[in-house]
Amino acid sequence: MAKKSDKDRDNLAAALDKIPQIFGDQAAIGMRLHELILSAAPELKPRLWYGMPGYAKSRTQPVLVFIRRDDYLTFGITEKAKIVLAPGATDQLIPSSWFMRELDEATEARIAEIVRVAVG
Repeated sequence: MAKKSDKDRDNLAAALDKIPQIFGDQAAIGMRLHELILSAAPELKPRLWYGMPGYAKSRTQPVLVFIRRDDYLTFGITEKAKIVLAPGATDQLIPSSWFMRELDEATEARIAEIVRVAVG
């Protein structure tokens, strides 16, 4: 039986291998998203989730945040994440995914903030 650390290592390798496959010519941005997520919440464990990189507190717990490639790059949170209304919200809508074409400093900072809140 594989040790927990071996399974975590295998899951990380699978997620890292998948990023260039799904992000194609934007693989560098996909890798940067991966790095941002783990930098904001080092306790998260990457794994494949519906064929895309997902990040959970352990390999057996629900995925909280994910990245994927649609027409644009997508970063999102799942219903298992800590969900909060934006400060000053005047409605009950809670964003759960964001499209981007590229990353800049402000976008990276916002993603890190979303991850920290989502992980709780």
